[in-house]
Amino acid sequence: MTGIFQNMGAFFQGIGSWLSFLPRIGLGNLIEIGIIAFLVYEILLWTKNTRAWTLLKGIVMILAFAVIAAICHFDTILWILERTASIAVLAVIVIFQPELRNALEQLGNKNLISDIFSVSDVGENQAFTERTVNEIVRAVFEMAKVKTGALIVIERKVSLREIERTGIEINGVVSSQLLINIFEHNTPLHDGAVVIRGNRVTAATCYLPLSDNMMISKDLGTRHRAAVGISEVTDSLTVVVSEETGRVSLVEGGSLQKISDAESLRRALARMEEQEETGNTRFKIWKGRKKNERN
Repeated sequence: MTGIFQNMGAFFQGIGSWLSFLPRIGLGNLIEIGIIAFLVYEILLWTKNTRAWTLLKGIVMILAFAVIAAICHFDTILWILERTASIAVLAVIVIFQPELRNALEQLGNKNLISDIFSVSDVGENQAFTERTVNEIVRAVFEMAKVKTGALIVIERKVSLREIERTGIEINGVVSSQLLINIFEHNTPLHDGAVVIRGNRVTAATCYLPLSDNMMISKDLGTRHRAAVGISEVTDSLTVVVSEETGRVSLVEGGSLQKISDAESLRRALARMEEQEETGNTRFKIWKGRKKNERN
């Protein structure tokens, strides 16, 4: 038994001698680690909630290509990358200028104490549910019957915060009555697009980027070109009702598909419901982080 304690003592003594080579970590170092971790988290969250996420993936691909070039000793490619590195930094700043400006504005408007220490959970009513699908389908085909033009953008993984800023905040539960009233002729909110996140209409009268695709039929107007445009820069699902013909179309990934009946639209929207159920998380400890993710 004495030998066992002696071996254990020698073992811990050896660990202590190894740890003595490590730098000592004091309270100041722990505070610095916490601040750096918080800043890195904020930067990653900001990147995810803007179009910068798509651009960042492109930058990561370029960096991966540079690593492969270094491993394979592609000297010419490495020379070109070294000469263009400084220009690339300036290009990134120019490309990210709108996102950087918005991030600084949000930082100035934040209440850091309440954001950090408030606790909240995500309610069930935030999910994209079957009820939401039915309400959208009902509203779309009611408007199609009377040829009321409509443009409904449904958010998926890529945030539509920048689009929402161009419109008027609604923040109401999705219902067929609400959607029909928004797009009713000669009402203040009928012009522009509606953005839906989860089961809520977050904004109306939003402006969408127009597509430059020359293959789009000339018979389609600005509303359809805007629907294709937003689908080219985000992964959103957009429902369009033509004001001229009452025809219903679904736009995804730059592709426009005609919808003939309510069941076809319901099946397409049901895919989003399944994705919400798969990726649903019930509790968020950081209220401020949850608010950013959903906005």
